Amino acid sequence: MDLDDLAQRISAVSNDAVVRRLSKLLIDWTQDNSTVLYILLALSVGFVIGRYRASRTSAYQNRGEALLSRVVQANFGPPDYHLMNHVTLQLKDGTTQVDHILVSRFGVFVIETKDYKGWIFANAKQANWTQVLFKHKFKFQNPILQNSRHVRAVQGILDFLPPGAIKSIVVFTGEAEFKTEVPQGVFCISELVDHLCEHTVEVMSLNRVQFCVGRLETARLAISGNTDVEHVQSLERRHGSPT
Repeated sequence: MDLDDLAQRISAVSNDAVVRRLSKLLIDWTQDNSTVLYILLALSVGFVIGRYRASRTSAYQNRGEALLSRVVQANFGPPDYHLMNHVTLQLKDGTTQVDHILVSRFGVFVIETKDYKGWIFANAKQANWTQVLFKHKFKFQNPILQNSRHVRAVQGILDFLPPGAIKSIVVFTGEAEFKTEVPQGVFCISELVDHLCEHTVEVMSLNRVQFCVGRLETARLAISGNTDVEHVQSLERRHGSPT
């Protein structure tokens, strides 16, 4: 099968406008650009696969992650925005699992979601934060530091983006109440939409958005129970227990 035929077939199996634009881009390229064409083709296939994967992530999301997905999808849709959920990426020392990656013309937002109740005592520089629930205290990993690993993983894949294009966001979706100053970059679900709307400076074109999505979809591990088990084992090797 030649490249033109394959590009036509990609277009034929999807009515998605973004996918069809990618297919047209493939068709318009000449044979003199065959190397670049193969790269674009691979990323286009990754983009199509991503559309399929998006329909499967709900089974692997907790209540807070599902709520955040609904809120983002209701307010930030294609072609300017593309939301990816439950993204597991391979690193040198194991895997890292990102709750959400929102790729847009205004930046790539790496989002860590926490569905907590009770009181939260937080410090941006401390390794652990504290949740107080019914007079019981629970320690949990500082989600800002946790998300910094996710950001580094995404930066490694999208290393062609300008500095500052990849941004960290932590969102508390439950009924938690902060009893300390809320650290910068941490929001409740009701604040998230306003925060994302504040980003109005374009840092990439729509074609580059599609390229980023294809690159991430190609790099992510399969959405499956086996992938989640392997990720938990990776956490145990690094931390001694899942976090």
